[in-house]
Amino acid sequence: MRIIIAAGGSAGHVNPGLAIADKIKQVYPDKESAVLFIGTPTGMEARLIKNAGYDFFPIKMAGLQRSLTPKNIIRNINAAHLYLHAGFEAKKAIKKFKPDIVIGMGAYISVPAVKTAAKMGIKTAVHGSDSYPGIALKMLSKYVDKIFVADEDAKKRIPNPEKCVITGNPLRSNIKFEDRDEARKKLGLPEGLTILSSGGSNGSNPITEAVIALLERENEAGGINHIHSYGRNRGNPFEGVKLNPERTIIKEYIDNMYTCLSAVDLVISRSGAMSQTEIKAAGRASVQIPWAGSAEYHQYYNALAMEKAGAAVMLEDKDLTPQKLVEVVMRLCQTPQKLREMEKKAKEMSSEYAADKILGEILDLINS
Repeated sequence: MRIIIAAGGSAGHVNPGLAIADKIKQVYPDKESAVLFIGTPTGMEARLIKNAGYDFFPIKMAGLQRSLTPKNIIRNINAAHLYLHAGFEAKKAIKKFKPDIVIGMGAYISVPAVKTAAKMGIKTAVHGSDSYPGIALKMLSKYVDKIFVADEDAKKRIPNPEKCVITGNPLRSNIKFEDRDEARKKLGLPEGLTILSSGGSNGSNPITEAVIALLERENEAGGINHIHSYGRNRGNPFEGVKLNPERTIIKEYIDNMYTCLSAVDLVISRSGAMSQTEIKAAGRASVQIPWAGSAEYHQYYNALAMEKAGAAVMLEDKDLTPQKLVEVVMRLCQTPQKLREMEKKAKEMSSEYAADKILGEILDLINS
């Protein structure tokens, strides 16, 4: 089997592509399979894909700016020029690699790669990781043979629902979750309800500011552990804040996320697709704070899906205050049975066999 995967833009697009590649390599030995990734040379995909050991074909692309300022109009003209050139580059890669199928992972780099492959008569598919499909996925829906979506809500929003297969979001096979008590001990935390909070790798000032107030309230209540990541390039906002060192872990960046997820009872996070996928896979209750600046406010729909399922409480950016976060979290902390119910619902939403489902659909397409 020979497969091209076009992925870029964010970890939410790249990591599911790597999970699909991992599954193919797991099922088919090296001599029976080959995987080539297409992405932009300056995006995070270049680093993530090369670190994972996969071949990478770079194509220059730029996203369209939605705010039409004079500067952005010039950027959009440049983006259109790059898009036209990207089609020629994608065709060169496809002709040389000779794939059985080309899959786009939803970012804008997917469009020239998948569209070109479809016009060449090659089997194609696209995967969308969000509950609200992005522009690239909608653009490609009429060209591809199959559309892999995260959930039922996403399927309802696709122009060609008859092509949709609900697969969920695949996680890489090297991800392992641990026993809660053992993970907590590994982190050096004592017994007690444990909370993990983060605003993403770059941090979120509103979330961190609210968490400072929450930590003060937790210290008053006693018996609560808290792990928080405040993000890179923001300085340490906790300087001068009175913390309980025995029960608190404050880091710029969490590099052992799966141990932390395993250790906690409640997660406070943004509502990116992959963050949610990890929370569901771990089976953890969460307070979802969708980022108001996400494209088409897609994070809102991700959070809404979890809240509707009873797996999370949603708190929008516009409603986020230190007082409100303290109120929501302390109410959940005082109802452990509610947390256990939310954990169960989150686990029910997880897509443990997403990569297997997608591989099965790929084989059906290739053999059809």
